[in-house]
Amino acid sequence: MTRIILHILTCLSVAILAAGCGGARYAATAYLPADTASATLPAVSHNDSLRFKIYYLEAVKQQIDGNFDAAYDLLQHSLGINPNAAEAYFMLSFYDGILKNDSVALADVKKASELNPGNNAYLERLGGGYISVNNFAEATKAYEKLAHNSPERSDVLDILAQLYGRQKDYDKMLGVLERMEALEGANEDLTLAKMRVYSLQGKKHEEFNELKSMAAKYPNDMNYRVMMGNWLLQNGKSEEAREQYAEVLRAEPENTNARMSMIDYYRTKEMVKEADSLQEAMLLSEKTPLESKIVLIRQAVADNESQGGDSTQVLGLFKKILSQPQETSDMAELYAAYMTLKKMPQDSISNVLETVLAISPDNAAARLQLIQAEWGKQDFDRVAELSRQALDYNPDEMAFYYFLGLAYVQKDDDDKALDVLRKGVSQIDGQSNKDLVSDFYAIMGDILHDKGQAEEAYAAYDSCLQWKDDNLGCLNNYAYYLSEENRELAKAEQMSFRTVQAEPDNSTFLDTYAWILFKRKKYAEALQYIDMAIDNDTTESAVIIEHAGDIHAMNGDIDGAIEYWNKALEAGAENGKALRKKIKLKKYVEE
Repeated sequence: MTRIILHILTCLSVAILAAGCGGARYAATAYLPADTASATLPAVSHNDSLRFKIYYLEAVKQQIDGNFDAAYDLLQHSLGINPNAAEAYFMLSFYDGILKNDSVALADVKKASELNPGNNAYLERLGGGYISVNNFAEATKAYEKLAHNSPERSDVLDILAQLYGRQKDYDKMLGVLERMEALEGANEDLTLAKMRVYSLQGKKHEEFNELKSMAAKYPNDMNYRVMMGNWLLQNGKSEEAREQYAEVLRAEPENTNARMSMIDYYRTKEMVKEADSLQEAMLLSEKTPLESKIVLIRQAVADNESQGGDSTQVLGLFKKILSQPQETSDMAELYAAYMTLKKMPQDSISNVLETVLAISPDNAAARLQLIQAEWGKQDFDRVAELSRQALDYNPDEMAFYYFLGLAYVQKDDDDKALDVLRKGVSQIDGQSNKDLVSDFYAIMGDILHDKGQAEEAYAAYDSCLQWKDDNLGCLNNYAYYLSEENRELAKAEQMSFRTVQAEPDNSTFLDTYAWILFKRKKYAEALQYIDMAIDNDTTESAVIIEHAGDIHAMNGDIDGAIEYWNKALEAGAENGKALRKKIKLKKYVEE
């Protein structure tokens, strides 16, 4: 036979000992020779029986030792001695499933099960195999045999019920559910399952009787009475439903489920005032669980939107709710989300976000939303304050270091910015957002370069590009700074070209690329890109205009160069002395 290294079977021993989804309870009979299991197999000679045991048990040993090729050969040989050995077929199925295909493996398991029909491990794996190929009829036969062998296993009955459901054999599905009920006793899950089957069969009377039986069995559990009312309401018997709810509320006036169902009843009867009144009462009641309040307020929003979306009603309801003490910030968060949806003024939304933080100061999402709003207003002092507070509650959240560092940059406090960003970098782990980490290093690189620490800046840029090799801002700045120092210009050109490819209308990127080409004495190419930069420059950058003058000069267009140099002076260029010298000499002068 062709040798195949079966390294992917390293867990096979465990798999066979576990004997499929039945677990370890059948491990003993899964692989022991037939005369130690419960099977009655065709007789073989005493000598062949001994020979089989020797080869089969050696196969088991080789498998446990990880020698899978040897184990496979020994199994084949053992079956040549005793072709009716169920345990050998079962063990062989795991190999054949990988070496050949699943259908061959399934045939092995089927053979094992036929030879030893009392072995539950074989039956369970056989049933699972048939399910995997969507052969539900054969899977059902296997699981029925398994259920017969182990009538105490409700998990087997559960699978059987699903199998009959897939085949739309609802009578047999009901029969299995009744077997489960006899085994476990009546419970809500089984009742609901039987109701679903009766519903599929169109047997409304039987469906309702299931609920009635549970309500009678548990008379003190009002939820069954509410469920009866809900069924009646859904089936057009609204007045009978109301009676059920009323009886529950007489016994338990604050029963949340009954009160919520009464709201549904009112809406069904178009009693809008009564529905809204009860809904508001529940939303304002401290006895209404939070999860129910969330459902109610979401429904209130949905109803309002379906009626035209008059936000004043919903906003008023939120205000009434939040006027009361809140144990959690959930309702305030929903309020902020609704205001955002309705495009309310940002200041109003921010006020609600402040409420969220007052209740839950560790709410990172709300704080980030508030920080972004303050950033939009360019209130960098407030951004810094919010970010510092956030780090007291969420010290491992890199976004807060990011915004705090940027706020310090905007406040021209590079030392504090660098310190914060370094602390943020220390939080990096395998789950960190790559884009964010990349930006951390990019900003650090910019700050370090501004501080005259070029080598440290370039190291930061390299780290940035390791996390995100297409960080365009980093690529542009890194390339430009290298060109200013006349170092690694080929590398700078490659980096800059990537930015131009990504954003061909970006005047800054075009200018950088043109300038690097100029530095490399590729004047004709530089001219094409600097003209494109000028065309796309809406800010009238003095740097871009001066570069245009220098490049035009080196391309022999002195008149054009002088015009650009004069415009650069008008635009407020910092190196006015050097510009005037160029204009006076009517030529490019390297600074």
